[in-house]
Amino acid sequence: MNAAEKQLTFASHGHILTNIGVWSADSQWIYYDIRSDHAGANFDGNRIERVHVGSCKTQTVYTSDHGACCGVVTVSPVEDRIVFIHGPEHPTEEWSYGAYHRRGVLVAANTFGTNRTENLDARNIVSPFTPGALRGGTHVHTFSGDGQWVSFTYEDHVLANRDTDTANQTTAETNQRNVGVSVPVRSVSVPNTHPRNHIGSHFSVLVTLTHDSPEPGSDQISKAFSDAWIGTHGYLRSDGSRQVRAIAFQGNVTTTSGDIISEVFVADLPNDVSQPSDAGPLEGTTTKRPRPPAGVVQRRLTFTQQRKFPGIQGERHWLRSHPDGSQIAFLMKDDRGIVQLWTVSPLGGDPKQLTYNDHDVASAFSWSPDGTQIAHVMDGSVCVTDSQSGITRRLTAKLPDAKSAPRPEACVFSPDSKHIAFVRAIADATTGEYWNQIFVADLDEPQS
Repeated sequence: MNAAEKQLTFASHGHILTNIGVWSADSQWIYYDIRSDHAGANFDGNRIERVHVGSCKTQTVYTSDHGACCGVVTVSPVEDRIVFIHGPEHPTEEWSYGAYHRRGVLVAANTFGTNRTENLDARNIVSPFTPGALRGGTHVHTFSGDGQWVSFTYEDHVLANRDTDTANQTTAETNQRNVGVSVPVRSVSVPNTHPRNHIGSHFSVLVTLTHDSPEPGSDQISKAFSDAWIGTHGYLRSDGSRQVRAIAFQGNVTTTSGDIISEVFVADLPNDVSQPSDAGPLEGTTTKRPRPPAGVVQRRLTFTQQRKFPGIQGERHWLRSHPDGSQIAFLMKDDRGIVQLWTVSPLGGDPKQLTYNDHDVASAFSWSPDGTQIAHVMDGSVCVTDSQSGITRRLTAKLPDAKSAPRPEACVFSPDSKHIAFVRAIADATTGEYWNQIFVADLDEPQS
């Protein structure tokens, strides 16, 4: 093991980090789930755990039961409160884990280990639907900079069922991935009209608008995903006023030639998300998706269709904002076909290429809390890139073996900027089987 990294977990089961928000506010604990496979694609974990960076002591924070699984945990930036995906209890063939059969749950520090949770997002899948409740499943829940709002991606059970009903396919909109927020203005109760309905502690709405058949060459999108809060406290508009809450996300557009590519979009959010807009009801209808609230402004930031390699590229990643909200980072290929870090202002304008490396940026990434560096994987190492010069340096030794190299799913700065959390697989000394383990890289020990 190289001197710049420290292994924190040693158990013979999987350890998966979420792409952001894995650290406690005091930088002492890292939270993770125990999905079994290398990429975390099999949603089969039943525990949320945390490990202490100094002592390597692990604690079980939550254990699911009744056949449910859980994972993709993130932590509030201001307190020991976590949110994560919870699959259905007592799953059946008709209601098993899936994109529109999952929910977000919250656990507070004073209930760690007790299995006490509260549902973040309410669900009502029977008409008449309920404003503030959803009709499907949520995924990758992320706290805003002040720890108050939570963003997520969403898919719709009601329309997904209609997708398979040929009699309704021509009259109903399709299920599409969208981005939403849960806001702690009030809890939401729903009628007991379906056994999978449930109450939620927050008022939840979608904040993106998608189209079944986007007009080629337009800003219409067919999918909204890989979202990120912009800035710790939003961003400054061109007139000097502050947009307090905004979300950057990837949106799939259709080019004039009919290709589907991902571009950078922004949704500027109002302070009050409880009022419906002219686009339709917040809760949707039996044939239409839920609509964003009044005051949401959806804007496209990048227009890359004329580039040699158009659209967002590279490993699966989430957009990430500079802490002051002035830049949104994403991955895109340069004209050589190498995946580089790029940035764009939330005000618009041409994207700027940050890195000019000879190797692909090969992971999701995160900004340091002061905005001076971006952590990511490249060429078998955990690396940091200077956010001004674009110069990249290695923090860990190169590991060319894909089995043991740092995983692409997460590379996350600690709040005190001293460490970067990441995952790589280690062979069990007895069985030889590889298991994902949690590591930290120390920023004080760069590799040549």
